[in-house]
Order: sequence, then C-alpha cells, then structure tokens
Amino acid sequence: MAIIGGHGKIALRLARILTARGDEVTSIIRNPEHAEDVADTGAVPVVADVETLDTTGIATAISGHDAVVWTAGAGGGDPARTYAVDRDAAIRSMDAAVRAGVRRYVMVSYFGAGPDHGVPEDNSFHAYAEAKAAADTYLKSTELDWTILGPSKLTDEDGSGSITLGGDRVEGDEVSRDNVAQVAAAVLGHPASVHEVIEFNDGGTPILDAFPRS
Repeated sequence: MAIIGGHGKIALRLARILTARGDEVTSIIRNPEHAEDVADTGAVPVVADVETLDTTGIATAISGHDAVVWTAGAGGGDPARTYAVDRDAAIRSMDAAVRAGVRRYVMVSYFGAGPDHGVPEDNSFHAYAEAKAAADTYLKSTELDWTILGPSKLTDEDGSGSITLGGDRVEGDEVSRDNVAQVAAAVLGHPASVHEVIEFNDGGTPILDAFPRS
C-alpha cells in the first residue's frame, strides 16, 4: 500500500493499522525530518514532494504497489497552494496510478464535497472545497478502482470503531481520525466499496460490519 501524505494524522494512524495486519506500506512524505515518525508506524518512508513532482515522478514513487491512498493536503491558508496540492497534485497522482498500473485508489475527501458544495467565495474554506470538488470529479472519470471517503468534521478523540453511513450532514456532526483511518483500511479490503462515495460520521455501526474484509 502507498499512502500519499504519509505524515498526516490520518495517514500515521492508517499506516499502523495496515502494517499491524501484515500489509507492506510505503508512506510518501515531503519533509525528510518526518521519516522517523513514519518508520515508527512500521511503514517505509519515501521522501517525494508530490506538489512539485510531475506525473512520471509520482508514478515512479507508487510503482509496484497494489493500492494508493491519498491523504495529502495543503492544510488551508494559501489558496494557490491549496489548488496546487489538493487539486493539481491529486489529479497527477491519479494519472500516475493509471500509468503505474496501480488500479486501487482511495481518496480521503470530506462529507459534502462536490461541485454543489455551497461554500461561498468569501469563505476561507472555498478554495479547498473547489479543489476537492475538481479532484473527486476527475477521479470518478478515471478507469481506476476508486473509493472516495467523506468524513465529517475531524476530531482527535479515541476511535470508537463505529460509524454512521450517509444521511444528511448537520451541524455538530463529527468523526475521529482514528475511525477515518479504520474506514480507509476496511475499504481497501472490501471490493464492494469500489466506485462508491462513502460519507460518514461517528455512530453506532461497527466498521467491520459496515465493510467486512473479504
């Protein structure tokens, strides 16, 4: 498994889950100073800045893997960098996956993402919403075996291992990063999740029941 954005909070949790169950994980990171943190999860850190790499460069980094999970993000603040990472680099990574023959692709997006996101232009979240809408739309047009995850507001609470799928998002909905990582791990082993957009909150359905590992 290749995780792009390997030093993120969800990515570090995901790497631990995957390596614990016996998967071989490569975590792609931008900052070499983060390599030790990644290695502590059991993953192999690879320093490669997807913001500046072209499609060929990203394809080289993910070649030989069975799946790609995109958890990278610019982190908000600068709209230009948000578009450069969350839209442009993400789209290049999809083209790279096609080129490298890595068919399985899991995108970590957010609950309510899409062209009709409804975020006004004067809102600081607008650039991110636009970038994710473009990336998710492009992913759906590819020949990849994609799954798009749409977690609601993220927290650092301990994961409950249970979620609520779908429905309408309302103010106050949230989901722990632990649970997001567990969902990402679960869908990687759940073929029925291919070509599905999965929006979810913390809830009452055990993740292993929602996405039984095949």
